[in-house]
Amino acid sequence: MRFLSRRLVMPQDLNYANSLFGGRALEWIDEEAAIYAICQLETNCLVTKHIGEISFESPATMGDIVEFGLATKNVGRTSITVSCLVRNKASKKTICFADDIVFVALDPATRQPVPHGKTPEILAQQTEDELKNLNL
Repeated sequence: MRFLSRRLVMPQDLNYANSLFGGRALEWIDEEAAIYAICQLETNCLVTKHIGEISFESPATMGDIVEFGLATKNVGRTSITVSCLVRNKASKKTICFADDIVFVALDPATRQPVPHGKTPEILAQQTEDELKNLNL
């Protein structure tokens, strides 16, 4: 699982108990997973089809930095399925885990599902090439 981005928990992200509101976490997960899928499939014409099991494990509070780990689980003809782990950057404690997030590639004109042309092998090579080109 690659941890690709981070967010700072701000006052507007909190619920009545002063911890990260679950709805805000789900919003962030959908956005982060969509960005990941867009980068993997190299198209921004995707829709969220399904989000499977979501498990909340520990709270995040104001000022915490949370990070998002994403991994490809499956690649279909028109879809990609990913998992997202949200954890506290400092403690590494899992905040929540969303499994089986499915995105479907669409034709921009017809909005109908279209093959994206990617395979697990192509995505693995793409990731390897991307990691080689990072400015570390």
